[in-house]
Parts: sequence; C-alpha cells; structure tokens
Amino acid sequence: MKGTVFDAFARAAAGHAGGPFLHIPAAACGHYARGALEYSYADSLRHVRELQACYAGYGYGRGQRIALLLENRPDFFFHWLALNALGASVVPLNAEQPARELAWLLEHSGACLVVSVPERSALAEAAGALLADTVPLWNISSPAPPQARVPCAAGSPDAGDECALLYTSGSTGKPKGCMLANDYFTRFGKWYRDLGGLCELREGRERLITPLPLNHMNAMAVSTMGMIMSGGCVVQLDRFHPGTWWQTVRDSGATVVHYLGVMPAMLLNLPPAAGDDFSAQLRFGFGAGVNPRHHAAFEHRFGFPLIEAWAMTESGSGGCIIANREPRHVGSCCFGKPSAALEYRLVDESGADVPSGEAGELLVRASGANPRAGFFAGYLGNPAATQEIWAGGWLHTGDVVRAGSDGALHFVDRRKNVIRRSGENIAALEVEAALADDPAIAEVVVTGVPDEIRGEEVMACVVPAAGATVDADAARAIQRRALASLAYFKAPGYVVFVDEVPRTASQKPQRAQIKDLAGGWLASPRCIDLRALKKRPPESV
Repeated sequence: MKGTVFDAFARAAAGHAGGPFLHIPAAACGHYARGALEYSYADSLRHVRELQACYAGYGYGRGQRIALLLENRPDFFFHWLALNALGASVVPLNAEQPARELAWLLEHSGACLVVSVPERSALAEAAGALLADTVPLWNISSPAPPQARVPCAAGSPDAGDECALLYTSGSTGKPKGCMLANDYFTRFGKWYRDLGGLCELREGRERLITPLPLNHMNAMAVSTMGMIMSGGCVVQLDRFHPGTWWQTVRDSGATVVHYLGVMPAMLLNLPPAAGDDFSAQLRFGFGAGVNPRHHAAFEHRFGFPLIEAWAMTESGSGGCIIANREPRHVGSCCFGKPSAALEYRLVDESGADVPSGEAGELLVRASGANPRAGFFAGYLGNPAATQEIWAGGWLHTGDVVRAGSDGALHFVDRRKNVIRRSGENIAALEVEAALADDPAIAEVVVTGVPDEIRGEEVMACVVPAAGATVDADAARAIQRRALASLAYFKAPGYVVFVDEVPRTASQKPQRAQIKDLAGGWLASPRCIDLRALKKRPPESV
C-alpha cells in the first residue's frame, strides 16, 4: 500500500503513538458525550483497524463509494481512515441539507452505503426513500453494516485511487462532484507541513482548532492532513460558536486557528475583555476572506496574525497561494505571492493577459511536466465541465485578481459577482465590506440589476437588524455609508429590504438565485430607488 491517506496516518501513529491526534471540546460534543473527548494516535489507529476489519468482513473495499453522514464527530475520522485503508472512497454529506438534496448526491455519486450517526438516520432513510433503488444504511449504533450489494475491486489501494468525492456548493446550479485522489490529500498535507514562515508547523506540537465542516476541502485536506503530516492534533468543533469561541480556544490548548471571513467580523463584535490578547497561545490563523477593514483591527486586538490564502477544491495544493511571509499587505485582500511550484496568468474576458496592475481572471497550473499535479482529478460524470475548467491547459478559477507591484496577488471578487456599470467594474464583495459594520444591517448581499442606460446598477439586498427602521431614510443612510468609503459609482443605486436571502447547503448566499430574484425585487415597495443620489463629486480646482 503506497501513498494513501491511511498510509500517512499509520506513519504518524508509529512516530507519535502517545501523542494526541483528535480532540473534541466539551462544547462541541455535549449532545453525545460527557465532557471533552481526546484520542491519541495509538487509540485512533486501534479504532480504525477495528472498523477496517468490520468493513472488509461485509464486503466493502476498493472501488466503492460510501457516503458519510457523521457530522464533525470522531466517527468521521475513524470511518474515513478505515475505508481509505481498504481503498474505498468517501462521500461526506452535510447533515443540514434536506432529504431531496441528499438523495440527489447519493444517486449522482453512486454510493453503495450510507453511514450515519443515530440522530441523522431518519434523514438518511428519507433521502433513500426518494431513490428508485434505495441505498443501504448503517446506523453506527448497530454493530455492523449490511452486506455489500456489489463486489469491491481487486488489488491494493495506491496514491492514484479516489480518496473522496467532494461536492461544490452548487451556488450556480447542481453541485459538481470533485474526484480527489489520495495523492491530492497527501500533497496538501505536505504542502502545509513544509510552508514555513508565519505558518511553521512544529513537529508533534501543534493543536489546530477548526469549526469548519468535514464535508469541505479545508477541514479534510488542509487541517486534518496538515496535522497528520506533522504529528499534530486536530481540535474539531461541531460548528462556530462565537460566544464560547475564546474559552474553547483556551481550554483546548489550541496553537493554530482555521477561519473563514465571517468569523473575524463576529469575534470583533464581542465586547472587549481583559483576556483578548492570545499572543502567548495562538501562533497564527489560517483562512480566507477576512473583511479588509477588520484585518488589522483583529490582529491588534487578539495578538496573532490572520494568514490569508487562496485555493479552491479543484486547485488543491497544486494551485494554492498563501501570504505566509511579509509583507502581507494587511487590509488589501492580499493572499500572497505564487511559489515557484505554481504558474499563473491574469486574463481578460477574451483570454488575453491583462496589462500590469490591472485585474483579471486568475488561471493557475502546476509548474513542471505535470500541470495538474496536486489538482482534482475531474468532475464525476461531467467530462465537458472538466475540459471547460482546464481550457487551454490552465485551470480557470473564475476569480478576479490583481497583481501588486511586488508580485503579490490581491483578491477582487468572483468574476460572476463583478457588476459592470457604465464601463466600470464593481466588485460586489467590496461594496458588502463597506456596509458590513452598519448596525442597522444583519446581512447584506450585493448584486447587479439591469439598467437601460448604464447596463447594470448596484443593488444592496439588505436583511435588516432586529428593530431597525425599514424605509427610504434608512436606505439613504445605507447609501451614505457606502459613499463615505467608496467611489460614488460603487454605492448602491437600489436598496431592497428582504426578510432573508437564499442560501446554498453550505450556508453561503446563493448568488445566482439572488441575482435572478433581484430583477423582480425592483418592483417591490421595499425597494428604494437611490440612483438620482449617485452623483460624481465636483472636481477640485
């Protein structure tokens, strides 16, 4: 057996047998355990070996896909590693998805078994009932799975075998299944282990806390594999709890934090406390999407750097870029300089390279003889989409980026979220960031709506804060806030007040659907037309 995730874990267990591999804080497991849980590498290996023998005895192994509805629990890690040891691929499922969405994933993936915690077995059964051919279910409260219906493939698993099938968020349609080989995961772990700089991982000493879901690339391929490759401990939460976050960080002994952009904003909103400085405990945060206006304030208050990175499920470590060395250009959406292992281009909509300093779509590939090294293996059952994203031999990311004078890259927005108004490109995320601190706003999503004269106009779709006024004056106040920090043409020309915005299964705003709805919202009495107030400022004399 060469180059599998289990192979890497077994080596880590041999070198760090008594060291901690997995810690579940009490706040994350109170609904199924009494107090915090911690497993050493040796303990974990024993659990994995027992499950491996169980699965093998019931006919599961190489070439099969098994869906995991195991939440962010220890069971997820143990079942994943046991199945990987046998050469089976896992399909992590999000327990927050409704049965109809899970049914589609089960059918599309061809999963031959669903493995569920007891609390989610009814959901799994409901999803299975929607299929023409019901997928067998193993509720792990029972001692063994049902006998496999289809035989597994012969041979020993290797680096090229599929390790996991992860689905994209589906913000623009049905999710696409990204086929990820063992090599994808082990390369990511080595990439993280060897980063150095501000992200140095000390062998056998790090405790990495993450609230991110295990059905996503970050938690599976980055945090888990980084700890396996360096003999560290994964501190896995069920989800992000702002009110208890810092106490959990203290109690868990975490030394590294993984975050997404919304987390720093929520933590900065907490009342200041005497123990806010974590410089003696936390070495760095690893993540993406921090509001540029919050970046420096967060680091100053809490005492550790937030290291911004860029990657996507499709790019893996082969296309990953990170600002792990100074200058990081804090507050500018900088995510670092590409390493020598990566080639990139910034192109316009015609595919031509943009002039120096201008923004363009980021295209990436690995340097050397294999431009797809470390990237995903393709979209399951969709070779046309795989060919499209790799058009011309480059992975087309869909992200608009600009390069600074020192070669560092700065995120602008997703190409599909860029609003084209009177020849000006406006990043929806930039407008959202300018409005994020408004106490009258619980949530805001910015999109473009058709405009007969200017092509598109900026619309701010606002979920008002509890008790906030919803009228024309409130809309004008929101526009004034944007005008205070943005060029006039970027400010919202429309503000529409909505009760909620549609979301993807991973709780991101479903921007494609919001854009479709926005045209109809123009006629809503809760939509305030502010276009006449968007005026070019008088030129100074």
